[in-house]
Amino acid sequence: MKAGEPGRATRTLTGQLLRGGVGFGALLGAFALLPFAGPVALLLLPVALPAFRGCPTCWVIGLLETVSRGRLRRECVDGRCASGKGGGT
Repeated sequence: MKAGEPGRATRTLTGQLLRGGVGFGALLGAFALLPFAGPVALLLLPVALPAFRGCPTCWVIGLLETVSRGRLRRECVDGRCASGKGGGT
C-alpha cells in the first residue's frame, strides 16, 4: 500500500470488532439457518461482504492495520524506506 492510499483499517478498534461481529454473525447465521429456512437463509451472505469489506481475510488485515495504527510508522528519505516506532499522534 502506498502512502496516502486508504487501507482496510477502521478508525476505532470497536468499529472494526463490530464489523467482524456483523460479518461473522451473518456468515454463520446463513449456514446455521440453512436446514430450517432453506436457500432463503443464504440471503444473509451479501450482508457479510460489506461488513468484511470483501472477505474475512480482508477484515483480519483491517484489524491488524487498526491495531498497529500509530504504533508503527514508515518513513522514506532519499529513496530508502524504514519502519520504526510511531510518535503516538
